Amino acid sequence: MNFPSELKYTKDHEWVKIEGNEAFIGITDFAQRELGDIVYVDINSVGTEVAKEEVFGTVEAVKTVSDLFMPVTGTVLEINAELNDNPELVNSDPYGKGWMVKVSLSDLAEVEELLSADAYQALVGA
Repeated sequence: MNFPSELKYTKDHEWVKIEGNEAFIGITDFAQRELGDIVYVDINSVGTEVAKEEVFGTVEAVKTVSDLFMPVTGTVLEINAELNDNPELVNSDPYGKGWMVKVSLSDLAEVEELLSADAYQALVGA
């Protein structure tokens, strides 16, 4: 499994890539493996401020639907439109083309509360 060290992680298996006051968010390699083949991503929160740990959408796999939890409080600026026609990008490239939302961060201090790659790896036992 892949745990890029430049990313931050949550106990709910989301990753965060910080770029200034903005962040890209998706689900981890571990999460996509646990879910299996992803067939649909449902996110409709553009322009909405979503509080840390609130649900911002769902991801549907062949056998289950799972909530997506916002790792940091922020306003959703963009949803990855490629996932509408290619939800399998979450499986094939979870940290790249499989990103889910881009947000404007409301509180940069919340980033410090996220897990490092090593801490997340220990959490999932990999």
